[in-house]
Amino acid sequence: MKTLLKGFGYLVGFVVVVVILVSIGSRFTDGPTAVLAGGSFSSGEAATEEPDWSFVKDYITVEFQLLDPARSRTTWIVEHEGRIFIPCGYMDTTLGRMWKQWPIQAEQDGRAILRVDGKLYNRQLVRIKDDPAMPVILSELGRKYMGGGSAPREMVDSDSLWIFEMVPSA
Repeated sequence: MKTLLKGFGYLVGFVVVVVILVSIGSRFTDGPTAVLAGGSFSSGEAATEEPDWSFVKDYITVEFQLLDPARSRTTWIVEHEGRIFIPCGYMDTTLGRMWKQWPIQAEQDGRAILRVDGKLYNRQLVRIKDDPAMPVILSELGRKYMGGGSAPREMVDSDSLWIFEMVPSA
């Protein structure tokens, strides 16, 4: 039994080391890898015009990169009347705040690049709390990611759910 526990301990240690190395290694890739943050975008074509964002209405995820720090990640996206938004949940928990540093960084410096279908769009992340479109944004979050209904407004009010609008940057 002691040998079995020791072997299990080595296996767990090995898995932890591999996860850490993969997480560090992904920071040097062109974009995120699944749920792991990635490095700066090194591919993609700079968009020259602002699109009609309705095409992302049924996209499940997109990629974006903050400029400072220059890390990329995969995220959900919501479109409403030509405006685009990205949500970030679990911000009222210790684990959520440890795991998700990007929302705090985006509040400090919201410069970002959105990559959709190989096109790069310069954006500014602006956190919204009281926006007339909030009920529709929460309803769309519910439709796309929660199987219907609407994300509760209380999640925004309690700082559990942060919503960022991705506005064009100059």
